[in-house]
Amino acid sequence: MTEFYGPDFDALSAQDPEIAKLLLSELTRLRNNLQLIASENLTSPAVLAAMGSTLSNKYAEGYPGKRYYGGCEEVDKVEIIGIDRAKELFGAEHANLQPHSGASANVAVYLAFTKPGDTVLAMSLPHGGHLTHGSKVNFSGKWFNIESYGVRSEDELIDYDELRETAKRVKPKMICSGATAYPRLIDFKKIREICDEVGAIMWVDAAHFIGLVAGKAIPSPVPYADVVSFTTHKVLRGPRGGMILSKAEHAAAVDKAVFPGMQGGPVMSAVAAKAVALKECLQPAYQAYAKQVIENAKTLASALEKEGMRAVSGGTDTHLALIDVRSTGVTGKVADDRCGKSGITLNKNAIPYDPETPAVTSGIRVGTPAVTTQGMKTSEMPVIASLISRAIRDGEDEAKAAEIKREVNALTSKFPAYPR
Repeated sequence: MTEFYGPDFDALSAQDPEIAKLLLSELTRLRNNLQLIASENLTSPAVLAAMGSTLSNKYAEGYPGKRYYGGCEEVDKVEIIGIDRAKELFGAEHANLQPHSGASANVAVYLAFTKPGDTVLAMSLPHGGHLTHGSKVNFSGKWFNIESYGVRSEDELIDYDELRETAKRVKPKMICSGATAYPRLIDFKKIREICDEVGAIMWVDAAHFIGLVAGKAIPSPVPYADVVSFTTHKVLRGPRGGMILSKAEHAAAVDKAVFPGMQGGPVMSAVAAKAVALKECLQPAYQAYAKQVIENAKTLASALEKEGMRAVSGGTDTHLALIDVRSTGVTGKVADDRCGKSGITLNKNAIPYDPETPAVTSGIRVGTPAVTTQGMKTSEMPVIASLISRAIRDGEDEAKAAEIKREVNALTSKFPAYPR
């Protein structure tokens, strides 16, 4: 497997064999297991090459043409290319590629548009929201007055009527839409109308679905939102990092919030890798990929229902599905553990109105970005659903778990991650 890493791997192996060995074992894990974490993907070798480049050495506080250090001529060019590609890909008026992560991008949004103590309306974490949308253990819940909206109990879809009534009652400075475990499309036009009605900033945290927007597979929030934040490492298939898009009128506030507001120098190798990923997203092949991700997710959700597990909201419109596993007689945590022992990587997840604690949960979350990158299509999804079902129901038996893992390996060997 060392050929994947190139000739520099020999130098690493000689200098630090302990770490070199772990790099190889991680590649083995990726190749042998089913990767169904909705927030993960497999970047291209080109993206990895940019991440491991000499740009990692450059300190570049500031922005192109306005740096605090000399020697930034080349990294300025890199960042400008990345900004131009982001604006072209998303039809955005302004783009900032510097946030280190999605969470730090969200910190910058709060900093740009609110002050501590302001009221922000965001999706409830138990109904699919994110820690940075107001969790009490997060800065957002500690520093801001967070009001929440959620989904209806009868269909598990966002209750826009409740959202509007809550907004009219609490008069938020900002309304956040976007989630980590909501499988359906969001009506951005309707949220824009609510924001206009109460005079709120419209912020969309598009971390999970922005890659589907890039692939023109689902509607874009960019024409409606004042600001859109997201990660670059999920369906978008870029390096780990964050990004912010905004209207031109908010450009100065967003840039000032990122630097010097909440971080110092950007990781320029990551900025370069983001630029590479954005170029990949501009190609027709990526659009085909994004559409396949959704088709695979829909098929997987349907197949899991046929296996006797309920898909929350009845299915999915995106890259992920939330599955209620109570019919199997186990919790989400047990399902997660058993799948892991059987070579299936996914995560336990709370479902709306979950009777279990967040550490236990009644559900699992499955996503199709990585397996679609590996080349799997809808024909493989019922096979995966059967493996998941058997792992959950029978995975306590070590012999049965080992047999399932052999079948997983047989499937992934046909679609290897990072083929030689």
